[in-house]
Amino acid sequence: MKIFYSESHRSHYPPFEVFDGGIRVPYFENPDRMDQILTALKRTQWADFIQPNDFGLDPILAIHDRDYINFLASCWDEWLASDPEVATAPEKHAFLPATFALRRKARPTTSLRGRGGYYIMDLSACIVEGTYQAALASANCALSAASALVNGERSAFGLCRPPGHHAGKDYAGGYCFINNAAVAANWLSKKGRTAILDVDYHAGNGTQDIFYERGDVLTISIHGDPDFEYPHYIGFAEEIGAGAGLGFHRNFPLPKDTGDEAYLSALEEALQMIRAFAPDYLVVSLGADAFDGDPLGMFRVTRNGFHEIGNRIAGLNLPTAIIMEGGYANEALGHNIQTLLENFK
Repeated sequence: MKIFYSESHRSHYPPFEVFDGGIRVPYFENPDRMDQILTALKRTQWADFIQPNDFGLDPILAIHDRDYINFLASCWDEWLASDPEVATAPEKHAFLPATFALRRKARPTTSLRGRGGYYIMDLSACIVEGTYQAALASANCALSAASALVNGERSAFGLCRPPGHHAGKDYAGGYCFINNAAVAANWLSKKGRTAILDVDYHAGNGTQDIFYERGDVLTISIHGDPDFEYPHYIGFAEEIGAGAGLGFHRNFPLPKDTGDEAYLSALEEALQMIRAFAPDYLVVSLGADAFDGDPLGMFRVTRNGFHEIGNRIAGLNLPTAIIMEGGYANEALGHNIQTLLENFK
């Protein structure tokens, strides 16, 4: 299996994030996640590591607002130039907003902190010097996996960091800046009918936002119920698309302590929807934070459960681009990803 990976992700490593409304903690979405996956996959005989191609900005701007991407590109340099304290010790700092726009009639302000609050939805999408370049490389990993399908591969893995499914048309959030899976799916949708299946523990709010009024891409997310879990305001069962997209989005919000049996039951219903949609291509947003013991999750899916998730998705027999999202139980992360991917090799 072709594994598209870039070392550029290491340049995105904020010194902290702000957790539970006000506590500075070490950044959960850190380079060790990739190292654990790399270590596990390098032990196999089937992982073929490849540098991603550079697809330029056009596929990204096809789904993301240009002013938002310009903000990501310029934020750090602008902040560095405007704040002497940051300039003296940039490695100790990460850019975060001062306020958050409610978006009812909001527009971006000239203030950098204000624009941060317009374009960033929470306090985990911290920006440092290397964030934008890492996000671009991550998107290129996803696009390279999608391109591999068009070139005849039955499956490919975009080992993306930072992840992407919480990034909407014009906002970052949940460690995500560019929506890698959405960029790949939109690119594939010009080649054939495309579906996205998001199995990350958290609702794929950004993906939902991007495709909600489109009927050409089916989007499905299986996740912790937003009544108790991030991102809280989106991911409910009644959200089924709008306009041309009505009926082409589906959320499966599941309760705390969901284990293998209940998860696989929801997955089977999702797979039936995909079969009915009859796509030419499938994009899987693969988060491993449904694992029992993940510090940012409340599900109880086992390693055997991950194997069966992979087995059932692979059973669709579709050209499949698997795009890395979350998963923060680092010691188990590599084995869980390997266990799922083995079904596609």
